[in-house]
Amino acid sequence: MDEVNGVVPPYAAGVGVGVGFGGNFRKVSREEDWRFHATEFAKGVAELSVEFGKGCRDVVRQSILRDDSFVVRHFGGPCKAACTKLKFLNEYLPEDRDPMHSWSVVSVVFAVVIAVLIATSESDTTTQLIQKLHIYPPNATRILLPDGRHLAYHEQGVSFDSARFTLIAPHSFLSSRLAGIPGIKGSLLQEFGVRLITYDLPGFGESDPHPQRNLESSAMDMLYLSYAVHITDKFWLVGYSCGSIHTWAALKYIPDRIAGAFMVAPLVNPYEASMNKVETRRTWDKWTTKRKFMYFLARKFPVVLPYFYKRSFLSGNLDRIDKWLSMSLGTRDKGIIEEVKYQEFWKRDLGESVRQGNVKPFVEEAVLQVSNWGFSISDLNVQKKHQGKGVFFWLKSLYKRPQQELTGFLGPIHIWQGMEDRVVPPSMKCHRQMLTTVFGNPQGPLTVEVDLIPPVKDKDDTEEENEEMEEEVEVSYSDVTFI
Repeated sequence: MDEVNGVVPPYAAGVGVGVGFGGNFRKVSREEDWRFHATEFAKGVAELSVEFGKGCRDVVRQSILRDDSFVVRHFGGPCKAACTKLKFLNEYLPEDRDPMHSWSVVSVVFAVVIAVLIATSESDTTTQLIQKLHIYPPNATRILLPDGRHLAYHEQGVSFDSARFTLIAPHSFLSSRLAGIPGIKGSLLQEFGVRLITYDLPGFGESDPHPQRNLESSAMDMLYLSYAVHITDKFWLVGYSCGSIHTWAALKYIPDRIAGAFMVAPLVNPYEASMNKVETRRTWDKWTTKRKFMYFLARKFPVVLPYFYKRSFLSGNLDRIDKWLSMSLGTRDKGIIEEVKYQEFWKRDLGESVRQGNVKPFVEEAVLQVSNWGFSISDLNVQKKHQGKGVFFWLKSLYKRPQQELTGFLGPIHIWQGMEDRVVPPSMKCHRQMLTTVFGNPQGPLTVEVDLIPPVKDKDDTEEENEEMEEEVEVSYSDVTFI
């Protein structure tokens, strides 16, 4: 009846029509209606959260904070002592406030402020110009291995026909064939008559990945590379930092082709079974917490390594890569890498290392460092070969004196170690002193003799030489095809 007489009843106000006293009406908008519901929903969520917090508090008090609980028995005393020492802070609280409630609120507010500051700092850094890693076009020289893979390598120093000494150097973890011996000058290699050959590990740079890579296959790659680059005599090995694991492998699996080795801050397996507790503790104490954590992941949970690698050096962001490297550099090393000359070299080498953008080779390399190598470094020590036991060997020794055979690597091994290294990072050492220690005083490259006027020979001798050359060419061709 009210609606018929033109009067809007009070209960009709909720359907989009406002009502008031004295005949004043106001229309409620949809926006105000939405705000009302949102406010009421927020109030309900807050009340539920408070009740949930009280319930959690009661559960903690009844289960964890009991006098006979594990937490109270082991940590109750220290916590009570700490609270007693900090009790003087309650003087700064209002008298009508419960200290437990007040400090809980202060702690929550403090945590929120810290979170806001961290989020603000991260947003500020993202607005800055991000330096991206530049990758140059491919230009490496490659050889074909017997299994069909390609191996990229790089040469420095003198040519193969005038080299007094030939060095092969596998690179370290986040590096490539371009690293060589970091900081060494070409003129110094010429002075000592040294030919330096570096190569990309499988999956790094321009080398093809290996489907089942291990340390023995790494040694075989070096063997095939030595054949392909015309190394006829024994060659020397250079091991820098993490790349030394491949040097150890070559000394184990192809010792007959190695003249010797010199290493700079070589890496050993941190989980080496032959190390005693003191040696293990000294090894782990030198590393940062982040480095220990990454070794632990590589040993126990390698499947999570791609997450960290893709967010650091495989992201292409140089700032993140700097943070990754900073966890393993000492004070002097940090000063060296800030130089402009080193920055250019490092960016070029780093870009070549991650050229393929594949995380698998890096995971494989990290796992190789901490897994079972298949041998121990102590196996390389020179020792007498075990002749066997039993009656048969005793009777044999009565008629024939057994020859004392030696096992292990019989050549020289030189090791340099930096006193401030935390993870044996590559460092700029005194290269002249190192080469002098290994090779003696510099004598320059070998002299290549060339006959300008060939001697006159008879027709019969020429035909015989041609036949011999054809036989030699056939043999050489078969060798190149194999390589």
